[in-house]
Amino acid sequence: MNTSFYIAKRYLFSRSSNNAINIMSYIASGGVIVASAALLIVLSVFAGLKEFSLDFSNYTDPDLKLLPLEGKSFFFSEKELNTLTSIEGVALFSKILEERVVIKSENKNLLATLKGVDDNYRVVTKIDSMISQGEWISSGSNEVVSGWGISNNLSFGIFNYLKPLTIYVPKPGKGQGSSLRSYFNSEVVTNVGLFNINEKIDNEYVFADIELARALLNYTPNQFSSIEVKLKPEADETEVKEQIEKLFPNTFIIKNREQLNDALFKMLNTENLAVYLIFTLVIIIALFNVIGAIIMMILDRKKSLNTLFNLGAEPKLIKSIFFLQGTLMTVLSGLIGIGIGLLIIFSQLQFEWIMLTSDFPYPVSLKLENIVIVVITIFGLGIIASKLASQRITKDLIKTVA
Repeated sequence: MNTSFYIAKRYLFSRSSNNAINIMSYIASGGVIVASAALLIVLSVFAGLKEFSLDFSNYTDPDLKLLPLEGKSFFFSEKELNTLTSIEGVALFSKILEERVVIKSENKNLLATLKGVDDNYRVVTKIDSMISQGEWISSGSNEVVSGWGISNNLSFGIFNYLKPLTIYVPKPGKGQGSSLRSYFNSEVVTNVGLFNINEKIDNEYVFADIELARALLNYTPNQFSSIEVKLKPEADETEVKEQIEKLFPNTFIIKNREQLNDALFKMLNTENLAVYLIFTLVIIIALFNVIGAIIMMILDRKKSLNTLFNLGAEPKLIKSIFFLQGTLMTVLSGLIGIGIGLLIIFSQLQFEWIMLTSDFPYPVSLKLENIVIVVITIFGLGIIASKLASQRITKDLIKTVA
């Protein structure tokens, strides 16, 4: 192997007397450099976009969310709440009431989701940090905080006591009513804040105190739509889920942050996989040049190969020379490409050359796993390409020298 490696290294760095072969080698090497740099950059860009797209979930979603197995709500006693608190790894939880409601502002109506929360909600999530105007709701009040989309659609602002909002919730029951009050529970509320997270949430959610939501929904004090749990920093999510399922069997559907946004996660992962496969195809096409360059080198050095053969070198040894030469070309070109990719990524992170808006740089995230993926892809495909090219060497080819 040392002999093969030494000769392969000499062949790789020595120029051929045929200038066309030198040019083809440069093209093959350049193709691998560009393809590997492009793959790393694109994967890093998608990682940045993924983090940017999911950043809102860190502010709006808890570590774990306990949802009813059936229906819209479940009953949970004070004793059971204390049991939940005692689970190791649980730092805090927030009781939630959630329902679709109609919001009326003057002569405009809009269907939205009312989310009644307790005082712990601001600690379990970071929703109050996303308020762009106004303030968070006060405990026990008829105040609400709305998304920008709802505010724009209904044309209301904050602290407008002359233009209050009215929330309507259908009453449960059967039969015909004699008036609007027979069909709906209603409360007049004041909007005290506006949040801006993303288009979907901004157009859907209105936050209120849990007591206000309970009055509108006619729920009992121990009836909830969900319980949102914040874990301790050192807690193991899987172990906490197992503890909850053990203490409260067949009671909840337990979802983590990723499962709460499973559609978005699936979409982003699918896009990432599609981009990886497309650029892998580009690398495969670039490696065809490597195969062609190695075959051209084999033909150019037939006299040298014949001499090696006459000196006792087996065809297996000669094959390994060109296998190692192709592998070295791919590895060195891939490392150069990864270096260029890292330089461009660090440049964007440091100097923010490319901007999405005037004050927001294009998101890029450098992850070790993406570097490993590029290295494995380039080296793996390069080894296969070198193996295919070196298999062209046969005893008859070595002997047929003019």
